[in-house]
Amino acid sequence: MKLPATMTAIAITAPGGPMVLKPESRPVPEPGPGEVLIRVRAAGVNRPDVLQRMGVYPPPPGASDLPGLEVAGEIAALGEGVTRWREGDSVCALTPGGGYAEYCLAPASNCLPLPSGYTFTEAGAIPETYFTVWHNVFQRGGLREGETLLVHGGTSGIGTTAIQLASSIGAYVIATAGSKEKCDACLSLGADRAINYREEDFVAAVREATDGKGANVILDMVGGDYVDRNYRAAAEEGRIVQIAVLGGAKATADVSLLMRKRLVHTGSTLRPRSVHFKATIAAELETRVWPLLARRDIAPVMDMIFPLAEAWRAHERMEEGSHIGKIVLDVA
Repeated sequence: MKLPATMTAIAITAPGGPMVLKPESRPVPEPGPGEVLIRVRAAGVNRPDVLQRMGVYPPPPGASDLPGLEVAGEIAALGEGVTRWREGDSVCALTPGGGYAEYCLAPASNCLPLPSGYTFTEAGAIPETYFTVWHNVFQRGGLREGETLLVHGGTSGIGTTAIQLASSIGAYVIATAGSKEKCDACLSLGADRAINYREEDFVAAVREATDGKGANVILDMVGGDYVDRNYRAAAEEGRIVQIAVLGGAKATADVSLLMRKRLVHTGSTLRPRSVHFKATIAAELETRVWPLLARRDIAPVMDMIFPLAEAWRAHERMEEGSHIGKIVLDVA
């Protein structure tokens, strides 16, 4: 594939609001050993992109300063040692950064083939949320068939993915959301109970829905005062997995509940983890989840698609909080 010398990319010109995202010309990067260069056709927009733009979530050492943690497109060039992929292959990939651009580097082992029948814009909405949910709900949280999952932010990209994956294994799923429309969306995706947190106490609602037992696994991106409430909503031997702290990084909680219920409160961030670690998740996804995607038993929930040059509008959409599912940039 003949490559241009330069590409259009969306840079963060200074920490700030959405309008600091500006198109600029950058050299097309060259893949190093074990890497591929992807001609990006679509890039997913995620909350970490917003935090990076605001200046509170810097990229890890060695990663691109451009935002964008997931892309879909065609392999444009191969680095030394890459054997699985060929130029022209259609892939989606988890990247450490750089997705808001016409070309993006990705570790070859963190790429996956497009699920059969998927468009680039659909596939660009898959990697970040599916890697995150698989690791945190199933690997760290150990959710099993017949258990109850409580997922906060049920209509976020993470939430819509967690609802579908948990339902697919036969878990009972409870989701929280902030409006009737969003609660209805959660139910349509397979949630067994949707709680409007503006109108109901989710602790009481979870206890009622589980005959007083509580949730076996809780996926939380809020933190703050939700920590204590999660302890009260959890079942004995429950696992609470923290993936963000949008409601605050500090909390006051009744730790005696953690002891009496024998709870596990864990958490993780995916972006700084090693290429090898992410490759192990990719392998499990390809074996366990890609067949479900190919059959459309599950699928990414698409909210809105914006042109690459209007990435600032995509960030505005995310910050408004009214989106249901994934926001994607069309780079084609």
